[in-house]
Amino acid sequence: MPLHGSCWFLCCRQGFSLLGREHGEKEEEEEEESFELRNKDAQTGQLEVTLSQPTQSANGTPSLSGVSEENSRLIVKKAMEDDPEVLVKGWLLREVSGGWLRQRRFWFMLTADSLDCYSGPERDARRLSMLVLTSLCSVLWPDKHTYKQTGYWSLTVYGRKHCYKLFTKHFNEAVHWACAVQKVIDSKAPVETPTQLLIRDIEENKFNPEVVEHIYQHNPILTYTQSPLYAPLLPFPYGSLDHTHMAGKGYTSVREEAVRLFNCLQQLESAPEPVPLIQGILQTSLDLRPLRDELYCQTIKQTSVTHTKTTTQTEPNPQLRYWQLLTCMSCTFLPSSSVLRYLRFHLKRVQSVCVDSEVESYAWFIAQALEKTRCRECVPSWEEIQGLMSRQEMLCTVHYPGPGCCRIAISSHTTANELVRKMAERLGLQDSRNTFALFEQRRSYGCPADHWERVIGGGTIIADVITSLSVKEPDSEWRLCFKLYCLLDTDNISTDSIEYLFLYEQCHEMVIRGQLPACEDDLLSLAALRLQAVQGDYSALAPFPALEQVFPARVLEARALLTPADPPGCPPPFPAGLLAGALWGHKRREEQDQRLRARLREEAALATAAILERWKALSGYSRRDSMAAYLTIARQWSGFGCTLYEVDFYISSTGSFSQRLWLGVAASCVSLYRQGEAEALECLPIAQICSYGVSDSNTFRITAGDRDLLFETSKLTEIMQLMNAYFSATRRQLGKDDCITMETTPKLRPSLLELPSHPV
Repeated sequence: MPLHGSCWFLCCRQGFSLLGREHGEKEEEEEEESFELRNKDAQTGQLEVTLSQPTQSANGTPSLSGVSEENSRLIVKKAMEDDPEVLVKGWLLREVSGGWLRQRRFWFMLTADSLDCYSGPERDARRLSMLVLTSLCSVLWPDKHTYKQTGYWSLTVYGRKHCYKLFTKHFNEAVHWACAVQKVIDSKAPVETPTQLLIRDIEENKFNPEVVEHIYQHNPILTYTQSPLYAPLLPFPYGSLDHTHMAGKGYTSVREEAVRLFNCLQQLESAPEPVPLIQGILQTSLDLRPLRDELYCQTIKQTSVTHTKTTTQTEPNPQLRYWQLLTCMSCTFLPSSSVLRYLRFHLKRVQSVCVDSEVESYAWFIAQALEKTRCRECVPSWEEIQGLMSRQEMLCTVHYPGPGCCRIAISSHTTANELVRKMAERLGLQDSRNTFALFEQRRSYGCPADHWERVIGGGTIIADVITSLSVKEPDSEWRLCFKLYCLLDTDNISTDSIEYLFLYEQCHEMVIRGQLPACEDDLLSLAALRLQAVQGDYSALAPFPALEQVFPARVLEARALLTPADPPGCPPPFPAGLLAGALWGHKRREEQDQRLRARLREEAALATAAILERWKALSGYSRRDSMAAYLTIARQWSGFGCTLYEVDFYISSTGSFSQRLWLGVAASCVSLYRQGEAEALECLPIAQICSYGVSDSNTFRITAGDRDLLFETSKLTEIMQLMNAYFSATRRQLGKDDCITMETTPKLRPSLLELPSHPV
């Protein structure tokens, strides 16, 4: 049916004839009638400019001005009296290209519309160039770095086609010009591109399909094209990224990067392997946040259709790669609210006029993903992108204490908490009174004792963790591990359950790291029980594992260091001369290192012999009996079940302080230990803790009654997460227990999710 004339006026706004220049044809000289650059209706009166005169600082900063504030005001006043349209005028140095002079002196005049460059101050002077000022222009303010290099204070004004880099010897003059130009820019109405205007028209007429289809048919900028793009679809400020931290990544300006993005999009159609190109596009959008809306608009443009629905498809769809990219984008970051509404409308429209079922499946998948996506920290991995291109989940390998592991299907939105629940259900641990968590682990090859791990926050996206693990050090084994986290009940774990195996394996990890204080005799017994549980009865043919896998290496090192470095009764000679003394000192250190290594080998041989003797005595012990005996010895330590963190410095409000301690966090108390000692220096029951939190970048504070305890540690995040988990788990346990109510323990009621201090 024919449309009314108002619809035609709605779809074809005045000024769209410039689309050819902006998006397809060669740009001409910048003129005043440019739709981006001129808006006379937005001019409101004269611009008031005020100056402030900086004073000489005490640290010897050079004088910032040689012009008094009174003279500056007179200059501005006289300029406005001579020509009311001129806001500021004066001589400035401008950077020029070509010739032997890098800077030349020109006369500049600032009006409410432009910054003009003249050959001189005369009325008949020739205007050399004009920089039209719009809301997209930007000003780079003076900085000390340029002043130290050149001796001039500089300001840079970025326009659509011109860039003025101006210099002056006086700081307040540079600031005066920068303020005046910025005020003119701020007074301009926001520039809207044709794409923005059309998106608004579609939003207003989304319930009128005929008008919407008419808009798409008569505005090719909204639909798929094979032609290049010469300007962004959305407005971006003019200016370079050279002065930002993104300059080191090779980016130029946001506008240029937006045009490059469209070129990369078009390369997807013929790329034999699209994954690297998709990763590059996503990385650019993660680095430059303003480009996310632009990328969505460009991809929506390349996936738009103008034909009616059909069930036959004889030729390959050239838009398929764009749908695959849009799928990856929808699982990586979201656009702004206005573009998100446009995207959802686009997906519904494509499903209604879809050309094939595969495109319709992509549209449905993207619509579902938009409801769950949060901004990612990393670009999706190769495996994840391959899965997204086929709309399938990927498999994630999760290890658990012992040699076991599980492969679980995850999506781009799966969090650590969701994966923990899946693992607990897979292993039958959903009814445990203890809580579990995911850990990022590193084990160095050839050094089992070099063990590092970090708990993964419950809201962390697992796909980001997998991507980060893939770029870690190649000489180490990085993996995800599912472990016990909060040990709320270690006495009622069934010996036949896998949870009992978790407790045993994690206790053994603490022993190997030297974090379970025990006498040497108990450590030898633990090593023998470990061998009996892993390898069974002793056999001369059975291989003996590396000693570091069953006995803490720190104990051997401490015993070796007790032996004096120099043999008794053999004082070292003192050779004459500086060079001879240095050479002798170097040789003496080498000899000491050799003796220390020899002593370590001796101590290792003695420990191995003692472990073998105890292993032989355990003949007939089953695996279950060996594990039970192992945990019986470990439970003798009063801090069994706590997690230890190294503390560099500790001080209490009572005046006591110490260095290099262990902070033990458990379900019932928080304790302090000297490293290697079993007795606690301090023990604070959970019920006495009033609050805890981070007081600065590396200081953790605990308040118990009238006492404040401060700790300096690099494990602030891990300690906060564990204490939050313990308090939350305790509150859940109290809520499940009918005989204990929350009123009997009022200190557990407040929320524990606030920073930096958590009231208890």
